[in-house]
Amino acid sequence: MRHERTIREAAPRPLVDRFGRTATYLRLSVTDRCDLRCTYCMSENMTFLPRREVLDLEELYRLARIFMARGVRKIRITGGEPLVRKNIMALFAMLGAHLETGELDELTLTTNGTLLDRYAEALFAHGVRRVNVSLDTLDPERYQAITRWGRIEQVFAGIAAAQAAGLRVKINAVAMRGAFEQEVDDLIRFAHERDMDLTLIEEMPLGEGRHDRRESFLSLSQLRDTLSKRWTLQPLALKSGGPARYVRVAETGGLLGFITPLSCDFCASCNRLRVSATGDLYTCMGDEGRVGLRETLRASEDDTPVDALISQAVAMKPEGHAFSITNDRVEGIGRTMSVLGG
Repeated sequence: MRHERTIREAAPRPLVDRFGRTATYLRLSVTDRCDLRCTYCMSENMTFLPRREVLDLEELYRLARIFMARGVRKIRITGGEPLVRKNIMALFAMLGAHLETGELDELTLTTNGTLLDRYAEALFAHGVRRVNVSLDTLDPERYQAITRWGRIEQVFAGIAAAQAAGLRVKINAVAMRGAFEQEVDDLIRFAHERDMDLTLIEEMPLGEGRHDRRESFLSLSQLRDTLSKRWTLQPLALKSGGPARYVRVAETGGLLGFITPLSCDFCASCNRLRVSATGDLYTCMGDEGRVGLRETLRASEDDTPVDALISQAVAMKPEGHAFSITNDRVEGIGRTMSVLGG
């Protein structure tokens, strides 16, 4: 790559914020586009970004190299749906090379699973060993309602292909009050019978949303108490590098995670940064603050100015997110998860 000469070869200067947290994990969004329209993520008639505003694959790779030079050890590719991005395997190939050199510990992916059967073998070949698949229900009709037109059979096929290729699969499910409370036991069985971990995620107040989140919000602290009456949940001191708190379900032997930004936040141990497909650096998904990297990136082949902007952004990282849902009001962020890069 022509930009490699500008990357420092010295020991990385860690990205430490003013609260003493070190960022070692980058979530890199490659697109805001998706082949689904999940109700909690984006509107049905979503207006997507002009392509000229989206970083090309080489620009995304260059940014990733700059972050690696500052001590980032794990990169998760996100979207939108990352697998709809044209030629996305080229980016995985470039990043995967850094697993072999030891500059990167892990390269992974979050996907809705609809295209996973097409790309599973290539992902494994490029060094990916784990993928997260978003799946909120096992019911075909409810899946179609949540995603607006998705076919759950595609996700099942993607999961099967991923496991056949040697990828470890974890299921992510967004918990919402109502049918989910009756389905969660089936999700636990489905995941654990197939040797997959399951992580439950509280709905976050991102984007406009057409439903009242005060009505749909389901506290995972309360759900965990309910589940503990039906399952034996054994707490684990497991450090996953993420915000989930895990238990082992004794009856299945599988892991069950809880991501609880609202009922029990995880900000004190946050080690992550997010870069959108347009090159905006977000130090917190629950804060409006951002630093644009795209124009500086495109202005010069010298990485030093971009590196300085990254340092500036990390210095702005808040102590905690601004999410709040009470009976009276919802405090959230206007941008959608697809823009942020969930």
